Amino acid sequence: MARKMWVALGLCGFVGWGEFVHWRASRAEVGVRSGAGSEAVVVLGFRNGPGARANALNRWRVRAALRSIDRAVGTSILICSGGSGAGSVSEAALLARYAVAERGFAGPVQLEDRSRSTWQNVENLIPLIEHVDQIKFVSNPLHAQKARLYLRHQRPDLAARVVRSVDYRLGEAFPLKPLFALYGLRDLTRAKRSLAAQQL
Repeated sequence: MARKMWVALGLCGFVGWGEFVHWRASRAEVGVRSGAGSEAVVVLGFRNGPGARANALNRWRVRAALRSIDRAVGTSILICSGGSGAGSVSEAALLARYAVAERGFAGPVQLEDRSRSTWQNVENLIPLIEHVDQIKFVSNPLHAQKARLYLRHQRPDLAARVVRSVDYRLGEAFPLKPLFALYGLRDLTRAKRSLAAQQL
């Protein structure tokens, strides 16, 4: 009985740690929202495979992007970002198709369909976001933090316009969060080391 109790406590602690890591990442590298007249909500694609429909993770990212749209903002543009992976259709196109055809999004949509990495995502997005008042990156929170970090290095002036999206919700997909946290923290650490090395 005692052993089961300790196992249960350990699992609860692991899940709680995953929640905390995602909560903290969702609030990193962001500013405070203001009365913006326009915003860009950028959803970053994930490797999709050869199918003609966005996979489960990409569909979740689109839903998080749609709930991140601020109805009080005058103009909100949904930007879908990601090049072609294993399939002939780009991740950006699959994300946009899901948002419009399956989720009923009727607002303006733009595609960035040339990127093969997060660094390229941010680099290629700059012409699409530099005219808006506020910017939101939507992905798994740690991946979105990585994108915000890259923007701060590529265009610090635009990074000052980045605000928090709604890609974190308490308890959402909680069994997977510890695994995403382990991978995301390792990936984020590598990104920070790479940026630090570039500055030497």
